[in-house]
Amino acid sequence: MTIRVVLVDDEELVRTGLRAILGTAGDIEVIGEADDGAAVRDLVLRVRPDMVLMDVRMPDIDGIAATRHILSTVDQPPKVLVITTFENDGYVYEALRAGASGFLLKRARPAELLEAVRVVARGESLLFPEAVRRMVATFGSARGDGLAGAGLTEREAETLRLVATGLSNAEIAGRLFVSLETVKTHVGNVLAKLGARDRTQAVIAAYESGFITPTAS
Repeated sequence: MTIRVVLVDDEELVRTGLRAILGTAGDIEVIGEADDGAAVRDLVLRVRPDMVLMDVRMPDIDGIAATRHILSTVDQPPKVLVITTFENDGYVYEALRAGASGFLLKRARPAELLEAVRVVARGESLLFPEAVRRMVATFGSARGDGLAGAGLTEREAETLRLVATGLSNAEIAGRLFVSLETVKTHVGNVLAKLGARDRTQAVIAAYESGFITPTAS
């Protein structure tokens, strides 16, 4: 299946480079571009991409606001992969909290960009879990009840902890000695109980609630 992508960055040179790299992949197609967050929603509604590669800092409407807007107002919205210059950036963390499914550095190698798009499109593992943990430790704060009110079963809680380490569904199945379908069911239940859009939001909720300590190795 082809992954249909929209590029959003205020620098034309960056968009040109991303388009060239993505164009080398037979399973990824760039179907639209925008130079500011203000144009993203209309573009998404027009071309219906599977994913938006979103710059964080733009002059009019930034990537955080644009991400929040499309995810809250578009029916069956695309996944958002944030493209950023700095890894340990509060803007990136806020974009993840707004609903982005992952982030990638602009200096990433072409192969890393292609793999990031595929990982986020599959939605079966967490992109750069250690970096997410560091950002939560730096910019977040545990202010919840440890997910006590979420009603997670013991196995669902165990699954969430493994998701936070970046394991895929298949790897979790191997770790817990259960079937892949069972893991998919557990992950789906976790997302539903936490009201999370995807694994990234579930993991951030786990950290911010104190269910998982972000400073832990």
